Amino acid sequence: MIARATSILLVTVAAITAAFGQPVTQRQITFNGRPLTPEQQQRLEMLERAYRVRIPDNHYWYDNRSGAAGFWKGPAIATLPPGLGLGGPMPANCSGGGTGVFVNGRELHWFDVAVLSQLGPVYRGRYWAEANGNFGVEGGPVIGNVYVLAQRSNRPSQGQRRVYSPGELSGLTGNSAGYCTSAGNCWYPGQ
Repeated sequence: MIARATSILLVTVAAITAAFGQPVTQRQITFNGRPLTPEQQQRLEMLERAYRVRIPDNHYWYDNRSGAAGFWKGPAIATLPPGLGLGGPMPANCSGGGTGVFVNGRELHWFDVAVLSQLGPVYRGRYWAEANGNFGVEGGPVIGNVYVLAQRSNRPSQGQRRVYSPGELSGLTGNSAGYCTSAGNCWYPGQ
């Protein structure tokens, strides 16, 4: 019985390898400190197919409300669609913290604060932000929009400035200074 089950498994692995050119392996990727559930894995794979990229296995944080994402203990480096529910709840210290500025529960990395400071003063406190750029004090109404502020500032940003071709991972990159479309074209307010 064990020999038969083993041979079925080997035939299955061989068939998958022949069909796809490589054996199927478990991804070594986490979001918000947790491995992906099968449903989250499917969502991520659909996103990767839509953008024709594969997000490298690594440790990431993801803000489900705004879509902001980055490497664990690092600043925001990408904008993904909001609401993907990757990993679990976003831990407050996922970006390293130390700034006293919280957005959607995440204590911002010093680089995030530096980029936002180009748009105006950034005060310690708790804020919320949406994918469309609207933001406010936690529990309060909209007080502004980072895209409008960037357009008004008319100053060069330290943010992303390259237009990416489809299929590049960095084609998903964006920050408060702009964003990239699924076709790989980037738009920056004020340009």
